[in-house]
Amino acid sequence: MHNMISKVRAAIDSYGMISQNDKIAVCVSGGKDSVFLLFALNQIKTYYPQKFDLVAITIDPCFDKRPADYSDIEKFCTKINVPYIIRRTALANLIFNDRQESNPCSLCARMRRGMLHDMARELSCNKIALGHNLDDCVETFFMNLFNCGSIGCFSPVTYLSRKDIHMIRPLIFCEETKIASLVIRKNLPVVLSRCPANLNSNRQTTKNLILNLEKNYPNLRKKIIGAIKRANIDAWGSKK
Repeated sequence: MHNMISKVRAAIDSYGMISQNDKIAVCVSGGKDSVFLLFALNQIKTYYPQKFDLVAITIDPCFDKRPADYSDIEKFCTKINVPYIIRRTALANLIFNDRQESNPCSLCARMRRGMLHDMARELSCNKIALGHNLDDCVETFFMNLFNCGSIGCFSPVTYLSRKDIHMIRPLIFCEETKIASLVIRKNLPVVLSRCPANLNSNRQTTKNLILNLEKNYPNLRKKIIGAIKRANIDAWGSKK
C-alpha cells in the first residue's frame, strides 16, 4: 500500500496539484479507481504539508431509470469523515432512450463533466480530483492517435477558466492492476457499473489492443508515459 500512496504523492508533488487551503471535490463513480483515489487522498491529507479539505461527489446516471445503490460508499465516507453528496440524474435515459446515441460514451462524458463542475462550484471547491490512472493515460494517447490523427493526452492539471476551477489527476502514475489489487486487499467499497456500453466501448477496444501489443513490446505503457513526459506533451513535463 505504501508504494501506491507514494505514487499518488509523487504525482501531486510533480505537478503542484495541491496548495494550501484547497477544497477538493473527489469524483466518485463507484469504480475501483475513484474509490482508491478518495482513500489515497484521505491518507495523504493526514500528513501533507499543505492543509486541504475533501468532499466526495457522485453523479448517478440512473441506468434503467433506477438509482444505483451507493450505500457502501456512503458508509465508507462516514467512516473516514468525508462529506458525500450524490446527485441523481436522468442522464442514462436521455442518452440511451431519448437520443439513442450511436456514440454514447462521448456525450455522457461531456455531460457528466459539466454536472461535476457545477456541483464542485456549488460546494465552493476550487479543485476537482479525477481517477484517471496510468492505463487511462496510455489508452487516451492511442485513441487520439488512431481516431483523430493527433498526438496528445489529457493533462495532469487542467484549468477551466469559465468555472475558475482546476481538474487534477493524482493517479496518473498508478497502474490499473495494482489499484484493483489494493482495493481488494483493503476491502474498499466498489459499485459495479450498470452502463450497457461498459465493456463495448472504444476505450475497451484500445485497452485490449495495448494488452496484445505488450506481449511483443514489454513495458509498453511505461515507455509511452516516459515519451509523453520527455516531450512535455500536454504539460506532462514535471513542474519540478
